[in-house]
Amino acid sequence: MTTTEITDTARANAFTGKVLTDTAAAAAVVLAALGDRLGLFADLAQHGPATSAELAARTGTDERYVREWAAGLVAAGYLEHDTPANRYLLPAEHVPTLATESGPAFFGGVHQELVGALQGYHHIAESFRRGGGLAPENLHADVWTGTERFTAGWHEHLLVQQWLPLMPDVQRRLRADARVADVGCGAGHGPIRIAQEFPDCTVVGIDTHAPTIARARRAAAEAGVADRVEFLVADAAVGLPGRFDVVTTFDVVHDAVDPQGLLAAIHDALVPGGVHVCLDINCSDRAEDNIGPIATLLYGFSLLYCMTTSLAHGGAGLGTLGLTPSVLRDLAGRAGFAEVRQVPMDNPFNNLYELRRPS
Repeated sequence: MTTTEITDTARANAFTGKVLTDTAAAAAVVLAALGDRLGLFADLAQHGPATSAELAARTGTDERYVREWAAGLVAAGYLEHDTPANRYLLPAEHVPTLATESGPAFFGGVHQELVGALQGYHHIAESFRRGGGLAPENLHADVWTGTERFTAGWHEHLLVQQWLPLMPDVQRRLRADARVADVGCGAGHGPIRIAQEFPDCTVVGIDTHAPTIARARRAAAEAGVADRVEFLVADAAVGLPGRFDVVTTFDVVHDAVDPQGLLAAIHDALVPGGVHVCLDINCSDRAEDNIGPIATLLYGFSLLYCMTTSLAHGGAGLGTLGLTPSVLRDLAGRAGFAEVRQVPMDNPFNNLYELRRPS
């Protein structure tokens, strides 16, 4: 039997239907990203239903484009259409996902990051043939902004409320004038939130991307914590600036060019008994368990962002789902950590670990 001979027509038809659904979903993401970028969702959430002409006037956009966009998202089930009034509406149940900035269910940042990452599609296709990858500095700006927007929800709704209470020793240190470093801090949401919640702490945020560090400094000043939060443009894998009681990384280690070197640098910067709080991707050591919509999304991000940016600099290229629990334990052990504890929590996207330096 050749590979083109179909023995189960129903199965073949079902798969064609799945591909159609997935392809339509890709179009829906583009439409949703436009609605987020142009403020269309936000306007409908704030001001209520509108005709395409009213929505265009309220948002300073072109009516013909708005009409096509709205019809597409009615088809996708994101918007509803009041036919007698010819008005489009955003259901209240859809507002948290589409129009609540930094909310726990908000997807606007994810869509922005994905559409931004897709700008590197042709370069990455070439990388399949010649190796290497797309360097971080060549990513579209929407990748950085989108990442900042969707991770803001972690720091607003999860860090203090859920994650830290699961680590009593870390909380105790933070309440007792700990010196903290956040590696891969991006726009500074983590350091700022820690400084706000624990007023006796001092925090250093470290990132290699200068534009995000500039935004982080402005955000710290606006939040009134610039006297206790410092931001540095630096590569933490070659060493951290000083000694720290706690070092945090939020979905950073799997992206690293040299994850082993990064963990070793973090270990060496911790005081004896100090703790590395490592948030990273929820993935299994068994590749066959990494399936379903979340895994599919994360593998896509890996090709477009996480893996390719590491390989661009000759790195390990772990990929988004590459820092499995066993891989982390191996790297941490070789870096000198005495203990790796996976913190029990229910989160479909992330695992949380405490890595402890020997006392």
